[in-house]
Amino acid sequence: MSGHNKWSTIKHKKGKLDAKRGKIFTKLIREMQTAAREGGGDQGGNPRLRAAVLAAKASNMPNDTISKAIQRGTGELPGVSYEEVVYEGYGPGGVAVMVQVLTDNRNRTSAEIRHMFSKHGGNLGETGCVGYLFKKQGYIIVPKSAGAEDVVMEAALEAGAEDFFADDAELFEIYTAPEEVHKVKAAMEAKGLPVEQVKIEMVPSLQVKLEDKRAEQMVRLMEAFEDHDDVQNVWANFDIDEGLLDAD
Repeated sequence: MSGHNKWSTIKHKKGKLDAKRGKIFTKLIREMQTAAREGGGDQGGNPRLRAAVLAAKASNMPNDTISKAIQRGTGELPGVSYEEVVYEGYGPGGVAVMVQVLTDNRNRTSAEIRHMFSKHGGNLGETGCVGYLFKKQGYIIVPKSAGAEDVVMEAALEAGAEDFFADDAELFEIYTAPEEVHKVKAAMEAKGLPVEQVKIEMVPSLQVKLEDKRAEQMVRLMEAFEDHDDVQNVWANFDIDEGLLDAD
């Protein structure tokens, strides 16, 4: 793999996006409900639901809220049915962008996604226009305070990780096959290494370097997507210098 997802580390370090607990809860509830509807309510046999529940617990969501979201998905309780759509397009400088949404009104959401692309120097593309540039992978964050780089890397690789990055000042990034991410997480924790985040990412095979105005525009575009209630995930293949982020 020749690239990794810069936006994941930006979100982790900025913190302010994930701090919006009400909005995060809304997104997690939709994800659990959809996962349960599509794959059933048994976490053991439904990896997508298991991942969503783990994310909900990491965000301190009450167990009762989690249970009700799953029951709405399985039909045990009444609830809204959400449609999953992935939009593809281009950001400033030709950056490839993928936006995953869960919506109960596709026409409304499509118009809003198109508008956000246009407002921030990008444009919505056709299905498949950039998807080939991304690969689905498991993604794990471990703080650098967990231990020396060689120790953490050895533990990750022994557990089945496919790639390891230590170029960030604050954290280690570990990539796995999607179906192996929870096994690797459990193996890391069994060795006393704390895991701050675990999720499934669409990881780019190459990155586009952005500077100055285009970099600022790109961050604004990503933040606009993250703030939208229907957007579950957004991925892009840009790279931005840390100094520009600090100045943002």
